[in-house]
Amino acid sequence: MISWLAKLLNSFHHAIQGIWYALRTQRNMRIHMAATIASIVLGLYQGLHSWEWCCLCITIALVWMAEIFNSAMECLCDRITTEEDPQIAKIKDMSAGAVLIMALSAVGVAFIIFC
Repeated sequence: MISWLAKLLNSFHHAIQGIWYALRTQRNMRIHMAATIASIVLGLYQGLHSWEWCCLCITIALVWMAEIFNSAMECLCDRITTEEDPQIAKIKDMSAGAVLIMALSAVGVAFIIFC
């Protein structure tokens, strides 16, 4: 039982380290953090309904997930080669495009909730 719990806590520790690393090293993660804080403060100020909080929290989580996956993909691509490579460029562009799609969707959700 202790071994199972220790492994679980260790996996949480690594996950939190990954999030913290992304926040420390990725400018866009810090932008998403600022947007997250602003959204939560605005939600508290406006007194959102529970369904609005659910939509907001899911949207925030999806944006953060997209950005972390994008950052991980960029790190992996840079590990493969730092030289100009058209295939690597396409991979990075598609990964960044996924973040853009999610961020624009988040703006839409925020507009619906807050306006």
